[in-house]
Amino acid sequence: MIIVSDTSSISNLLQIGLIDILHVLYGEITITPAVRRELYHLPDQEKQIEQIDWIKVKTPQDQGMIVQLLEEIDLGEAESIVLAMEEQAKYLIIDEYKGRMIADSYGIKIVGILGVLIQAKQKGAISAVKPHINQLIEIGFRLDKKLIERVLKGLGEL
Repeated sequence: MIIVSDTSSISNLLQIGLIDILHVLYGEITITPAVRRELYHLPDQEKQIEQIDWIKVKTPQDQGMIVQLLEEIDLGEAESIVLAMEEQAKYLIIDEYKGRMIADSYGIKIVGILGVLIQAKQKGAISAVKPHINQLIEIGFRLDKKLIERVLKGLGEL
């Protein structure tokens, strides 16, 4: 099972101490060189990422498509979408709206950080989603209040 991830979910899960749920859920995660560079911009994240042996870096091949996507999204998102297509990834983990819409238009199955948390609860990796949503909000991650309410209601946490 190949899982490609953009930057934000990895970065935010690192910041709230839940990075290991990606390994529990998916085994290995593949990121692109641009995503690795983005992850290294936050203090301490480079050391943390370098110590995680289940995050692998792979370069997408279709540079023409990446250049085309750069008209609408950033390099990390563009590389991630192209790599997900090339590797026929089971999921692309991506949170940014525009990147999600583009990935979806190419038929790539996407999941965001909320979806990761939901799967983690369903598989017993975490006992509740709500405290982690609160942690994400505290570190500045923006989530739609109505979406949070629907998710928590669906999980029986509201």
